[in-house]
Parts: sequence; structure tokens; C-alpha cells
Amino acid sequence: MADEAKILEAVEIARTTGKIRKGANEATKAIEKGEAKLVVYAADVSPKEIVMHLPLLCKEKNILCVQVSKKDELGAAAGLGLGTSAVAIVKEGDAKAAIESLK
Repeated sequence: MADEAKILEAVEIARTTGKIRKGANEATKAIEKGEAKLVVYAADVSPKEIVMHLPLLCKEKNILCVQVSKKDELGAAAGLGLGTSAVAIVKEGDAKAAIESLK
């Protein structure tokens, strides 16, 4: 498991230099369209059903999917003032190397 700081940093870099989709629904759509390069979801989402399908979908589409412990930290990395259940990076921007290092 890659370390959380690296994952959150990749999300932050992608947010400022690339493109991300925020929330489980947006992430799901990005995965289904094959646009997602990396999907990050939070472990403390309740109910779990909101994000349970993401790792399975990612596995099907061969997309890297990683978990972080807190949705608040994920939300902050995504530039939101509140927590988010999931984030999909669709354009890596300068985060390409950071994402590669997570694989």
C-alpha cells in the first residue's frame, strides 16, 4: 500500500495541473468511460456501499484504485472545504510521476 501523503499529494497536483472528478458518482462515471487514471476513495465513508463498488470497477477496467483513511483529508486535497468520498484523476497534469510511483 502506497503511503497516504503520496496519494493525497498526487490528487493535489492533479487538481492544480490536470483534471479531477470529485465524489463517488463522478468517479464512477470516469471509471466507466475509461477516463480515470487513478481513483482514490476514503475508508471512513458511511454507508460503505457508497464506495464499495469502486475497487471492483477499477479492477475490471485495469485502473489503479487506492484507499485513504479520511474523507476530510481527501476533500482537502481535492480543494473542497468538506470531505469527499472519492476522487478520480482524469488528467494527470504534473502528477503523472506521482501516480506512476503508486503502482
